[in-house]
Amino acid sequence: MEAKNEVVYPQYRKYLNGKVFFKIINAKSFEEITWIGNRCSIQQFEVKILPDRNFIYDMTFDYETNWLKISAEEYLAVKMKCEEFNVSKR
Repeated sequence: MEAKNEVVYPQYRKYLNGKVFFKIINAKSFEEITWIGNRCSIQQFEVKILPDRNFIYDMTFDYETNWLKISAEEYLAVKMKCEEFNVSKR
């Protein structure tokens, strides 16, 4: 079991509904892929305020009730699908 001060980044999560995926880059930044209907977006976040730091902390350490831990491969497959989808819609 990894100690709270020995986190290895990146970490990958998704919401239980499978519509939002997260790549936790480090304790101060994350990437989010969101699918809404037949549209998707990829956003980068740099946290600057306490609620956002708490959000990353929760995704890292207390994720079991709101997120599922996923593999880098699953995250990258979803990101590639989103990028391909967005290119085809231009």
